[in-house]
Amino acid sequence: MVAFVSTVAFEGIEAKPVDVQVQVAPGLPAFTLVGLGDKAVNEARERVRAALVASGLALPPKRITINLAPADLPKEGSHYDLPIALGLMAAIGALPPDALAGYTVLGELALDGTISRVAGVLPAAIAANGRGHGLICPAADGPEAAWASADLEILAPTSLVQLVNHFKGTQLMARPRPGLRDVTSDTLDLRDVKGQETAKRALEIAAAGGHNLIMVGPPGAGKSMLAARLPSILPPMSPPELLELAMIRSVAGDLAGGALSDRRPFRAPHHSASMAALVGGGIRPRPGEIALAHNGVLFLDELPEFQPNVLDALRQPLETGNVSVARANHRITYPARFQLIAAMNPCKCGKAGEPGHACRRGARCADDYHARLSGPLLDRIDLHIQVGAVTAADLLLPAPSEGSREVAARVAAARDAQRARFATLGLDARTNAEASSSAIEAAAAPDAAGTRLLHDAAIAMRLSARGYHRVLKVARTIADLDGSEKVGRPHLAEALSYRTLVDKVALAA
Repeated sequence: MVAFVSTVAFEGIEAKPVDVQVQVAPGLPAFTLVGLGDKAVNEARERVRAALVASGLALPPKRITINLAPADLPKEGSHYDLPIALGLMAAIGALPPDALAGYTVLGELALDGTISRVAGVLPAAIAANGRGHGLICPAADGPEAAWASADLEILAPTSLVQLVNHFKGTQLMARPRPGLRDVTSDTLDLRDVKGQETAKRALEIAAAGGHNLIMVGPPGAGKSMLAARLPSILPPMSPPELLELAMIRSVAGDLAGGALSDRRPFRAPHHSASMAALVGGGIRPRPGEIALAHNGVLFLDELPEFQPNVLDALRQPLETGNVSVARANHRITYPARFQLIAAMNPCKCGKAGEPGHACRRGARCADDYHARLSGPLLDRIDLHIQVGAVTAADLLLPAPSEGSREVAARVAAARDAQRARFATLGLDARTNAEASSSAIEAAAAPDAAGTRLLHDAAIAMRLSARGYHRVLKVARTIADLDGSEKVGRPHLAEALSYRTLVDKVALAA
């Protein structure tokens, strides 16, 4: 007899259907598992055998063959334990043959027969719902699966015995509820930052248009403090954005408890992060920090301390909004539309340009430090600002009257204007930073005075084509914050002022 159980294999955030085919036939006792599985899949034999024994079932002394079809699709992970075990139970008559029809199954088995949580339940639930299937998953992952659809039938048992009793009708399981969203208030507020009005203004522009930002200043100037408060002024994620990020986090195993939040992610990897940690990859490719920062913020502190090849790997995701991890046998693509916020010191010692400070190495200290950053990477950063040291007089000032709530209201209004504008033009862009070159030329066409200023500045500052369009995008955002339909000379002048550091750093590079 051959029993069939449906499960999935993951390629990025896509859950591809897999059939677990179980045959129990006469012959010498054996337990064979085929279908291009990795080490975790091959080890499922011992976990399944022990879990069945602990549940009161013994495998018959026959030849058992498990096939994971399609056989040419790589299978990775421990979530095949439960479908294999249920297929065996159906094959030996412990479950009715049709009990598992119409279900997609995934879960890891412990040796005592309990079912442990696995990664990727949300994409699997969405795929099961699309195929018209129900879902059988671990109880710990039930709240996560419940977000897929209110109509999706979900069985979330804690053990094999509980699942068998459910099918027998002696112990019915209730449908799990979606995990509660995190409603804890964030204590970080722009009101905590004293002084740094120019930096706050640049942060507001970056939030309003989704622009990338780099801050250059001495240690202790407040660069990290400002960056950490950027999520407090960003608008909450829309339902499609929330679902897309949740699928990435689910595949990464970073969605414990299934609790979702509409707060945009803020990822701040250490500067020792490897290529695989930041971009994604490894022997079993997993989402990196840039994918986990999708629809949110990636903060890179001490930017020149990152490995140059790791930083240059960000160039393509910054342009395309996704990252591809290629391996010999397959290729995986993750969404990675993030907002890059970077911070760096003016030089290695951190005190270049300070009054009364003379570095022993002179200008070479700053030049060598800046040379670790490539010009093409800097050209993709819209806003470059100098963050000066905070004086004791600034710290003695009372707290600012304007905090994150007031700034967030202006940012939300500017983003609403951008969405309405691009919807009118029939474009899919949500922010000015995402708009194509042709779209931003139409949306940010300057007046006559602005055109002359932009022409002269493009020549004097040697703007590349990318830099030219990024200046237009920033000017359009500044106009949106002002509530202006037209991009004028003042908007362009302010936008160009945020490009003055590019030449200095790019020449050093």
